[in-house]
Amino acid sequence: MFKLLKNGHCMVPDDIGIRDILVVNDKICDIKDKILLENPWDVEVIDCNHCIICPGIIDQHVHITGGGGEEGPISRIPEIMFSDVIQAGVTTLVGVLGFDSVSRSIAGLLAKARGLEAEGITTFIYTGSYASPTETLTGRVLSDVALLDKVIGVGEIAISDYRSFNPTLQDLRTLASEANTGGMLGGKAGILHLHVGDGNEGLNPLFRLIDETDLPIRMFVPTHINRSQNTFVQGLKLLQKGGNIDLTAGETIGLSVSESLTYMINSGISTDRVTISSDGNGSVPQNSANENGVGRIDQLIKDLRECILEKKLDLSTVMKTVTVNTARVLKLYPQKGCLAPGSDADILVLKKNDLSIFHLLVKGQVAIKDQRTLMKGKFEKQI
Repeated sequence: MFKLLKNGHCMVPDDIGIRDILVVNDKICDIKDKILLENPWDVEVIDCNHCIICPGIIDQHVHITGGGGEEGPISRIPEIMFSDVIQAGVTTLVGVLGFDSVSRSIAGLLAKARGLEAEGITTFIYTGSYASPTETLTGRVLSDVALLDKVIGVGEIAISDYRSFNPTLQDLRTLASEANTGGMLGGKAGILHLHVGDGNEGLNPLFRLIDETDLPIRMFVPTHINRSQNTFVQGLKLLQKGGNIDLTAGETIGLSVSESLTYMINSGISTDRVTISSDGNGSVPQNSANENGVGRIDQLIKDLRECILEKKLDLSTVMKTVTVNTARVLKLYPQKGCLAPGSDADILVLKKNDLSIFHLLVKGQVAIKDQRTLMKGKFEKQI
């Protein structure tokens, strides 16, 4: 019930130096220089000396039921496993359906999300798919977002992609309006999460939607912004307008995450509305250097390490792109995305020398300790 993380360098996500963190059940109870308890035998002490303590990673784009399908049944990518998620340092994720809404469904996506949450992590989903009209569970995006607890928006809706159903401006307006209204009724973010391909139009459909409606710009989250130079430049324009952009980990065709962040930081562009997601278990572009053609959820933390260890970018700035920035976009802050009294005890502990995962707590449960995975999914082999 009581866990005490001792002597870790805390990024909450701002750098507050060496601190102790007391966890009670599934919440952070206290953060102080030194925490001394009257009954230490009732507490599990977790040594974090020579480690960095961060909030758990929030991955807002994961194909939890598997992506792919573009090359027939053999190309259907399997569902993600619980251990894959926690071994990537991810404690909260958002599931997406994507291209294949024939052999997969919103019902299956919701069921998988509930299963992963029962195994230990926090999950949400987007209703919708590439299809037009898009897939829903109740028959409307509006009621899915308003009434289904795990649905926080609609996505991924594809634009500027040969696999897209080419939604018109009116189609996008309707989807965005229903997501926005559903979000207000359900007390959620009401996101329109857009897959942006490498087509000639890029982000132009989104710019037209923003310019021709009164919908709040904060509700739009276009992803794969770094998959082409043209889309990246348009993404910077969207940031200047006050919008959000989501970079995709593991990118080898356009700009890598580290190249994208380095450019923005060196150019004096704020990264406060920049997030990064993995596209885990989704299909990656055919001309990618990824030989398997499958996005990996652990590519996210690999890219973060590259930013910090190789590009020498500020650790707090980089980690915010997968913690507090994402939590604010998804309207999960301060329950998620930070380390503070009252926040969920989703805690990632990294070794200082190589940023490998040393410990991981998910909702107060120790999932990884001393680099050993302690929690696994129901149907995974128990080792």
